[in-house]
Amino acid sequence: MKTHTATVIQDYKEKSRKRLAKIAAGLCICAASFIADILIGPSWLTLSETFAALFRRETVPVTTAVIVWTLRLPAALMALGVGASLGLAGASIQTILDNPLASPYTLGISAGAGFGAALAVIFGGSLPSFIGASLVPVYAFSFSVLTCMLIYFMGRFRSLAPETMLLCGLGLSFLFQSLQSLLQYISSPEALQSIVFWLFGSLARANWITVALIYLALFVILPLTLVDAWKLTALKLGDEKARSLGINVERLRMKIFILISLLTSFAVCFVGVIGFIGLAGPHIARILVGEDQRFFIPLSAVFGAAILSAASVISKIVSLGAMLPIGIVTGLIGVPFYFSLIFRSRKRYLK
Repeated sequence: MKTHTATVIQDYKEKSRKRLAKIAAGLCICAASFIADILIGPSWLTLSETFAALFRRETVPVTTAVIVWTLRLPAALMALGVGASLGLAGASIQTILDNPLASPYTLGISAGAGFGAALAVIFGGSLPSFIGASLVPVYAFSFSVLTCMLIYFMGRFRSLAPETMLLCGLGLSFLFQSLQSLLQYISSPEALQSIVFWLFGSLARANWITVALIYLALFVILPLTLVDAWKLTALKLGDEKARSLGINVERLRMKIFILISLLTSFAVCFVGVIGFIGLAGPHIARILVGEDQRFFIPLSAVFGAAILSAASVISKIVSLGAMLPIGIVTGLIGVPFYFSLIFRSRKRYLK
């Protein structure tokens, strides 16, 4: 009996070490992509120039320092922060709704932010430029939070049933996309161009203030989510089994949904609509470590960061001398993951 118990403990420790090694490997991928993101651009920099600008700023030309510290470093950090936020949000949504097709994008949170941004562009057109520009993230954040509140309160009519929340999110997504189209139809050509550019998703608007806000939200919400890792793992066994273990399922869903709603709102209000990161990151993490939320949640954040950072690099390589909107790149990357999820889970979710 003791031998069997020792074997089980040893196997568990070995699996945990392997899972931690996979998280470490994901962090290495993030680091490599982050460095490439700083190196690559309209003005290509060498590795030595980049490290000199980062650690010995006074030894490089002023233009190189400006390129690295003002343009590329905030955007590269924003890619990692937003990717990690969307990966974490996608993993948490999929767990509480028990559906691998759920994400901030498919739930309509991004669509609500897009509608808010479009409103800000139209109504801010008559205001001074600096005021109008500041209204866009404020409106985007407000309407993404409003979308989350609507999903939550509509879900409460059915005791926060997962399928109800998912259907409410899909319905709101269609509603806000239709309202976006209406605003684009009645807007001026200049406003239309600004709306479309924001909806494409871009890291070009990143600055040190927005980067700080993204990482503040991420570093606050990630630990608060990991505290309930055991409860979330139990939730994957089903609501009844989770209740039998003493877990208040409705309260857990409410807490996690509020946390990921705030995190997603912070992420999308600064960079625009970026889809499929919340699908692709958790999908890769689930393949590598399974449903143990202690490893699944952080690895989803890591791979969300890696995918968006890699997409940023690809957007620069594809469009030489310019930067392709990153939302286009993530869409092209995410579609194969989306179809693979549909085909893998059709028996359970698409009956």
